[in-house]
Amino acid sequence: MKNIVITGATGMIGATLARYALEREMNVLCIVRKNSVRTDNLPQSDGLKIIYADLSEYNQLGISGNYDIFYHFAWEETVGAFRDSADAQVVNIQYTLDAVRLAKRIGCKKFTGIGSQAEYGCVTEPLKPDTPTNPESAYGITKYAAGKLSRLLCVQLGMQFNWVRILSIFGALDGSHTLIMTAIKQLQNQQQPEFTKCEQLWDYLYCDEAAKALLAIGEKGVDGKTYPLGSGKGKKISEYLETVRDIVAPNITLQFGKKPYYPHQPMYLVADISELTKDTSWIPEISFEEGIRKIIAN
Repeated sequence: MKNIVITGATGMIGATLARYALEREMNVLCIVRKNSVRTDNLPQSDGLKIIYADLSEYNQLGISGNYDIFYHFAWEETVGAFRDSADAQVVNIQYTLDAVRLAKRIGCKKFTGIGSQAEYGCVTEPLKPDTPTNPESAYGITKYAAGKLSRLLCVQLGMQFNWVRILSIFGALDGSHTLIMTAIKQLQNQQQPEFTKCEQLWDYLYCDEAAKALLAIGEKGVDGKTYPLGSGKGKKISEYLETVRDIVAPNITLQFGKKPYYPHQPMYLVADISELTKDTSWIPEISFEEGIRKIIAN
């Protein structure tokens, strides 16, 4: 694998993937939405090229050159109330199919689509590639549909395909609204954070490990397979937050049970990564604690 394409490349995982690919002397094309305010997330390198285009333009986008693997992260309306808006989410199905056709036009041999744990709905056991899906949010429903239809289109166009259902990824480039980054910021400011009861059994993976896994899937993933992506280990969210507190501000008492759970709140999200490891040899190496220390030192 020499030349890769990343859509939604200014997000935490996309930008980290770009950095790792460049370190492996790959050429990286990043498709970034117009007027993006996060282009500084991308590494500076002669091996990286940026094209500015909105998702609605993928169906007519002209790109010169030949590429090998296409990573599709870009998605409209991923946060807040829009996650449950059928009208806001459904356009992403067509945009994903447009991305598949764009990948074919520029010579890609494999399309790697980025899905979500939201496709599973509420489960009580480790998430496997064949775990039954029952998405409840509009976001999860359209992610699931986009994954199934893009796989079908890849078969029709003669491209290899993988779909990666990402669980909870954290890192220094994560959005300020996320649980971990909010906790870090408030603790650094000596504030006393308030949370739900945080009883959920969760699986957190450091962003650098996610990038390594995605490169491994691009190179070695079995055609047609869906892979859940996490650390493969679960702990209560309260325990993760206590770890953050112990590192950032051990003198602060965390306030659990002060907020309600949000609708469609999964209480169990842990990936079974055994099949991913078997197919690609990827094994996560950076622990949650080490990842938090890297964020603080950044």
